[in-house]
Amino acid sequence: MADNQDNQNAASTEQTGSPVFSLQRTYVKDLSLEMPNAPEIFLEQQAPTVSVEINVGAQRLAQTVFESSVTATVTTRIEDKVLYLVEANQAGIFEIDNIPAEQIDPLIGIVCPTMLYPYLRATIADAINRTSLPALHLSEVNFQALYEQRIAEQQGGAAESQQVQ
Repeated sequence: MADNQDNQNAASTEQTGSPVFSLQRTYVKDLSLEMPNAPEIFLEQQAPTVSVEINVGAQRLAQTVFESSVTATVTTRIEDKVLYLVEANQAGIFEIDNIPAEQIDPLIGIVCPTMLYPYLRATIADAINRTSLPALHLSEVNFQALYEQRIAEQQGGAAESQQVQ
């Protein structure tokens, strides 16, 4: 009886064209940890400087299936020596269907990375924890601001290329 009801619900969703947005799976696509100056760097007493770079990517895998990914590169240095370098790429598979075309890009560029970022933060924290160095927890990221910045850069680049021609 429950299977019959589930089939009816699925059929009614297809008929009405209800929006579908769901996270199907998350996974670590790439993870790298380097400590090029160990063990000598453990003797340093200075506090390290930390640099964090965040990048977002996406690709369509099928008609209604997309992969979204967030990559973070964390570099810590003491003066000119690298204490550690961690790079992680957290990805997810999303089903997106019956969403207006103009809303898909913001959904993939803002909502999907926002959902993946906590997994990425945990992966990086775990990797750094394994170095026996003090923990580092990445701060929150405003993916909407990053998305808007990327769009502005693309529009600026398009305007520049039109002026050159």
